Amino acid sequence: MLDANLSAQLKQYLAMLREPIELVASLGDDAKSAQTRELITQIAALSDKVSARFDGDDARKPSFTISPVAQAHDRVRFAGLPMGHEFTSLVLALLWAGGHPPKVADETLAQIADLPGGHAFEMYFSLTCHNCPDVVQALTLIALKNPGYSATLIEGGTYQAEVDARGVMAVPAVFKDDAMWLSGKKTLEEIVAELDVGADAKAAAAINAKDPFEVLVIGGGPAGAAAAVYTARKGIRTGVAAQRFGGQVLDTLGIENFISVSHTEGPKLAAALENHVREYEVDIMNLSTAQQLIPAEAPGGLHSIVLSNGATLRARSVILSTGARWRNMNVPGEAEYATKGVAYCPHCDGPLFKGKRTAVIGGGNSGVEAAIDLAGIVAHVTLIEFDTVLRADAVLQDKLRSLPNVTILTNARTTEVLGDGAKVTGLTYEDRATGTIHTVELEGIFVQIGLVPNTEWLKGAIALSPRGEIEIDAKGATSIPGVFAAGDCTTVPYKQIIIAMGAGATAGLSAFDYMIRN
Repeated sequence: MLDANLSAQLKQYLAMLREPIELVASLGDDAKSAQTRELITQIAALSDKVSARFDGDDARKPSFTISPVAQAHDRVRFAGLPMGHEFTSLVLALLWAGGHPPKVADETLAQIADLPGGHAFEMYFSLTCHNCPDVVQALTLIALKNPGYSATLIEGGTYQAEVDARGVMAVPAVFKDDAMWLSGKKTLEEIVAELDVGADAKAAAAINAKDPFEVLVIGGGPAGAAAAVYTARKGIRTGVAAQRFGGQVLDTLGIENFISVSHTEGPKLAAALENHVREYEVDIMNLSTAQQLIPAEAPGGLHSIVLSNGATLRARSVILSTGARWRNMNVPGEAEYATKGVAYCPHCDGPLFKGKRTAVIGGGNSGVEAAIDLAGIVAHVTLIEFDTVLRADAVLQDKLRSLPNVTILTNARTTEVLGDGAKVTGLTYEDRATGTIHTVELEGIFVQIGLVPNTEWLKGAIALSPRGEIEIDAKGATSIPGVFAAGDCTTVPYKQIIIAMGAGATAGLSAFDYMIRN
């Protein structure tokens, strides 16, 4: 299972174990069980602190538990092989069970230990899902640090019948005590906050106690990170309030146009952004969703940002970098069948539609790339584009047109998502040239039609474009003195990571200039 390179890397990691750990496998006679036995045997051979048994009797075969020898338990169980994107999750589970400290804030670890009651989690993931590892790792850590909790982490491809029976059509999918609880990417802090009764009130009290900032950055994506680094380097007291640090980059798989880096992945870049910001004395406040902007009464006064938990942050200067999110079709049935066949991440959820009929909505680069990727997994892809021509790069269009199981429909408007109450069964679209309505029978719909800025909370407080983007000048200044903006939430013409970073640096320098002049 592990090649020489992976084995060497894993051996180095296992040398950091502080306590002996035990792997207990429940196996059948199938090929996946044989692969699981091979993997566990290889892991045990790499460290004298790892032992393995193959006498487990769990109903899910193959599966295996990871626990400290000193306090053996079955609270963390992998069902199926945690390879692909989840190999890192496996490594971390081994290290954490063996006493190696996680790179998590002490207050978060204390919050986990104090979580009330207990719950049994079952989570489904796919090996190609780049959003799943964060959730897998969060549930693993909670189960290891709090004896009231358990986490069974299930590879959907191995347990396809179980996935179908439970109606899982999007990952990550988390069941809590047998009831569907969470679908989609969540950070450890977000999950703990949902489990911790009164977390919002405690967070609000802590935020209200903070002194005013000189510069407050709203949003933790590439633009916000760049702005924070630039202002912090100027010696300005800087705070960052973000719903989740990294922003939309966390949901991006391959990044190949970030100059000087030929290839990276979104979660990796997001982690690097946060690590860079944390090198300075920047107060990062995650799980902070801005709800209202109250401008200062006079230049040099304090602007206020009211958060969704009721807390208020104040600052002499504010940089808005709230980014954007995937645009919805806004047609009947879309919301009803979200996670039941309507999806927005082909890399994450594509494997769940193996051998099925799907559609991709959108003919730009994202849509065409999604259709190409899906064509290698599903039975058939219908790509639907509103315009009369596809807008993707020519090389992508050529690749798409070469695939035998793809149908391309242009000048078509999706009008409704159809379903049977439990899952998607098809869609209807209008031929815009004739007005005729057509029906396509299918099981999955992937929406890839661009972005919408996260600025609804700013309406009436600041000048916005007709598209809802924050209007800025060449220095990133908005219609409010002392308030600047950067990134995908603004009128900058191109929504790219590298452009957002440059815009964030511009806004940071502009905020510094504003500070010294006022």
